[in-house]
Amino acid sequence: KERGFNAHSKSEHHQNAMFAWKQHQQVVKTKSCILDSINKEREKKIKENQLYIKTIADVLLLTATQNITQRGNFIAILEEIAKHDPLVKKRMNAYGNSKYTSSGIQNEILECLAEMVWTEIIKEVKESEVFSVIADETKDLRKKEQVSLVLRYYYNGTVHESFLNFQQADSLDAAELSSMIIKCLEKIQDVAKYAFYVHCTAHCLNLVLVDSVKSVPEADTFFAVLQRLYTFISGSYVHQRWLEIQQDMYSGQPRELQKLSDTRWACRYSACRNLTDRLPAVFRLLQEIVHDSTQLDLSFIGLLETFNKILCQSKFLSDMLQSPSVDLATAVNLVEALLDTLQQYRDENFFEDMWKEVEEMAVKCQVSFEKVEKRQQVLSSRLCGSVFTSSTGARKENLGDKEAFKRHIFYPVIDSFMGELHRRFSKRNCAIMHGIQALHLKSSTFLQEEPLFSFAEIFDSNIEDLKHELYQTKRVLERKGKNQMTSLIEFVVFLEPFKEVFHELFRLCKIAIVTPVSSAACERSFSALKLIKNHLRTTMGDERLSHLGVLIVVFVLSVFTVVRLKGVVYSLYNLILSFLAV
Repeated sequence: KERGFNAHSKSEHHQNAMFAWKQHQQVVKTKSCILDSINKEREKKIKENQLYIKTIADVLLLTATQNITQRGNFIAILEEIAKHDPLVKKRMNAYGNSKYTSSGIQNEILECLAEMVWTEIIKEVKESEVFSVIADETKDLRKKEQVSLVLRYYYNGTVHESFLNFQQADSLDAAELSSMIIKCLEKIQDVAKYAFYVHCTAHCLNLVLVDSVKSVPEADTFFAVLQRLYTFISGSYVHQRWLEIQQDMYSGQPRELQKLSDTRWACRYSACRNLTDRLPAVFRLLQEIVHDSTQLDLSFIGLLETFNKILCQSKFLSDMLQSPSVDLATAVNLVEALLDTLQQYRDENFFEDMWKEVEEMAVKCQVSFEKVEKRQQVLSSRLCGSVFTSSTGARKENLGDKEAFKRHIFYPVIDSFMGELHRRFSKRNCAIMHGIQALHLKSSTFLQEEPLFSFAEIFDSNIEDLKHELYQTKRVLERKGKNQMTSLIEFVVFLEPFKEVFHELFRLCKIAIVTPVSSAACERSFSALKLIKNHLRTTMGDERLSHLGVLIVVFVLSVFTVVRLKGVVYSLYNLILSFLAV
């Protein structure tokens, strides 16, 4: 009994073996070991790193999208978070370079965020296959020429205009800037041989208004008087009296006269409209302060009514041209509609109705509109027998007279405006414009072969296939009913499910719809540029400016939806965390 297994069970070897066995059972039962303990500690450290770098990225994203300067504010926000988060407090108080708060780290994270947005845009552009580049330039506070680049493309049933970045131009003069843009387009041309140039139609409309006014001296003088009125009434003493007069004459809140813009002429409509609504108050103010309102005569009131009519129509067209959803065919239709409206303004009945409004306003402002009889002029004996019957000074007429105003001001302004519209928007000899118009459902040339074939040849389309597609498309539209669609984008969405069948036609439609109408998307990015590079941040580098520009345009100007942006941000986190896990 004292030997064998009993003796062995009391031996030191058996007891050591049993201890090891029990330990093994415990490890199997709890699934733990020394290596696991080490791994758990490592995983804990990785998780802490992930949470900390996520906090860093969140703060940077917050400062970028809310346009908060990173210098000082970034650390201040982190220190505030550290008061409520022990992990952040621990890392903020750590020794060495593990805080991840330096400007270099900030730039890297901002670059990663911007690259995630670019990757998303490029992915959509590749799926779209057809895109256009919109470019415009402006000066920042350091007098650097910043060129904004925007991509326009069709994706998922919608036309997107996605901001890419800012690029600094090397030179500041117009010739060098033009050369830079042309070289950029030539470089694109090597890769995309079908690329062509389209001027901003919104800028064209602005030039139409500028040139029309300059061609009629009385109109140019009219806007100069408008600007002087704004400057005069904005004075401290005069402005206070201006408010008091309005409160005495009108109910509701007092109005302010609008400052004229040299670059956005269509916006001058609001200046004319406000002055029209408060013109009697302006006359009363001038009589009280300067005891003179002779510059604001019947001719001035007539010009005010004239530009109220013209600029109202131009403002509507300008707003439409700046919409991302407007295509080139729609733009041409809108311009033609404006031309038709201006042609109606030349009708005698229209002028008679407008002049009644002028006389009614003259009565309210106590301006005399009675025709002053002039002494009959004696013909000079030196002009007898010649084609000239009077000198230049003798031919000067009273422009406050109804007939004289119509002949020398009203009709010249209308005719000049129409002439400039024809000159700057006429594309009768342009195959691309004809082709785009032929793809618009409301066009009289919708799906006609001649303009479409000329358009298709420019882009190396298969004409024979296109001919069959046009025939089948017309039959499908007859069954489906094209009256349900009113725009080119709706036609593209209609064709998209059949894009394999109508390959050539769908491709031409995409080219038409991504052809930009204006550079308004670039101008919207300039609004972000002014927010980012303000007077306190003029030393910001170009790369940081571009990265912040992408983020603030995407978030603040809502180029992307919030859901897609969250996906981009979390992709960034995963990228950063893969490095921190090492």
